[in-house]
Amino acid sequence: MQTEERSTLPLPDEASGSPASPDAVVVLDYGSQYAQLIARRVREANVYCEVFPFDTGWESVAHLRPKGVILSGGPASVYEPGAPTLPAWVLEQDLPVLGICYGMQLLAQSLGGRVAPATEREYGPATIEVVGSSPIFADLPERLDVWMSHGDRIEELPEGFSALARSDNSPYAAMGRGHVIGLQFHPEVAHTPLGGTILRNFLFDICGCEGNWTAASFIDDAVQRIRARVGKDRVLLALSGGVDSAVTAALIHRAIGDQLTPVFVDTGLLREGEPETVREVFGRHFHMNLVSIDASERFLTRLRGVTDPEQKRKIVGAEFISVFEEAAARHGPFRFLAQGTLYPDVIESATPRDSKTAAKIKTHHNVGGLPEDLQFELLEPVRMLFKDEVRAVGRLLGLPEEIVQRQPFPGPGLAVRILGEVTPERLQPLRRADAIVRQEIEAAGLGNDVWQFFAVLLPVKSTGVMGDQRTYADVCAIRAVTSEDAMTADWARLPHDLLARMSNRIVNEVPGINRVVYDITSKPPGTIEWE
Repeated sequence: MQTEERSTLPLPDEASGSPASPDAVVVLDYGSQYAQLIARRVREANVYCEVFPFDTGWESVAHLRPKGVILSGGPASVYEPGAPTLPAWVLEQDLPVLGICYGMQLLAQSLGGRVAPATEREYGPATIEVVGSSPIFADLPERLDVWMSHGDRIEELPEGFSALARSDNSPYAAMGRGHVIGLQFHPEVAHTPLGGTILRNFLFDICGCEGNWTAASFIDDAVQRIRARVGKDRVLLALSGGVDSAVTAALIHRAIGDQLTPVFVDTGLLREGEPETVREVFGRHFHMNLVSIDASERFLTRLRGVTDPEQKRKIVGAEFISVFEEAAARHGPFRFLAQGTLYPDVIESATPRDSKTAAKIKTHHNVGGLPEDLQFELLEPVRMLFKDEVRAVGRLLGLPEEIVQRQPFPGPGLAVRILGEVTPERLQPLRRADAIVRQEIEAAGLGNDVWQFFAVLLPVKSTGVMGDQRTYADVCAIRAVTSEDAMTADWARLPHDLLARMSNRIVNEVPGINRVVYDITSKPPGTIEWE
């Protein structure tokens, strides 16, 4: 199997310059859950990229002066009535175009080719054979391991196109005509080991990009955008203490200084020792007027009797806004509410603002969980970034590693790690079990190797034997995953002795739990969080 190294958004010592207008490529989203992974891979090549709905007009992307367009995959069939179409400007602008899966089929259909259901579908690993000459496959072997996910295939190429690759089930696994290229497979996923090289060939050899987008250029651009938008108005920042809101705070503070007021809300749903840690760390490293609010009682009251995870997320989102509105009345006025929203939050919530075709996986409290009558304008400067990109920006902004490498934690907190009703009685054992999981994984030296690790309290009880007595108590699940971007994840292969220590400590130290299980589900089909 071919492999390659993945890079992250580089710091200045890893790349030269911070251009005012870096090279850019546009991705049109046709509904793939992983469309934004294309953007991630493009940005790993130090080329700026934004994702737009498939029906976006040229006037909405022209300001980027894109050097190329990438068409994502999607769940539709191009020959079905109402299927997403190709905007006329994609071809009229005479830009290099790369169609991926549905994007390739759409190019073929739009230019006079024929797409039909395949006799055999291709889902999973496949091997393609390069049969044509194109810069897209420059310096690559003739046979490549790739990832396929399609039920349709191209039966007839459009005029002027030639076959560039084939597989056992796809006579046209890749096609090309000049700077218009189609790939039936997905180069953006990790299961296509040399997919990054293929994308870089498109970016550099076909689009002519220079790779001049860095963490420094992102910061410079973000600061300018914030200043231009905010002007002399004030900003209230929702500060959770995690890396996303911390970087957001640092960016906005660099742009507008004391016009920013960060507000930390103790929801009663935080991890053990977290409120104290947040206040200490940010008091030490941020010279800002931090407002700290204990709202634990009101959050728990609003969640009483609620078991549906979507309802939990929406309640938490609405209550956050209510607290912020009250804070604004006391400390304001504020025109803007700033949040550390990231790309994975956006795509999983699949709001109309961000995707017209993607299916909603779950509502993130800071995206789909916000009320319709929001009294603030949202300011989300890292909305287009992935977690590792945020960390690169944070390091350049001078944030300490204890913040930059902080374990991801959902906005609704432990409310979505308690399956069923959230009560103080259930929060206490979960909080302690979670602390044990974190302590043991970090003590084993795996804290930076595992993307995320935590405990979940299940809505079931099990029979046990403790001290020669029968027990009937709660079940705790341990979840630990590895990931590059949180869009896909695999369960972490933790050492058995580590799992044994965590299990032993939890059942002995946490009253009310008598059984521990380990989650070995990847994403997909699961999600990282249980709710």
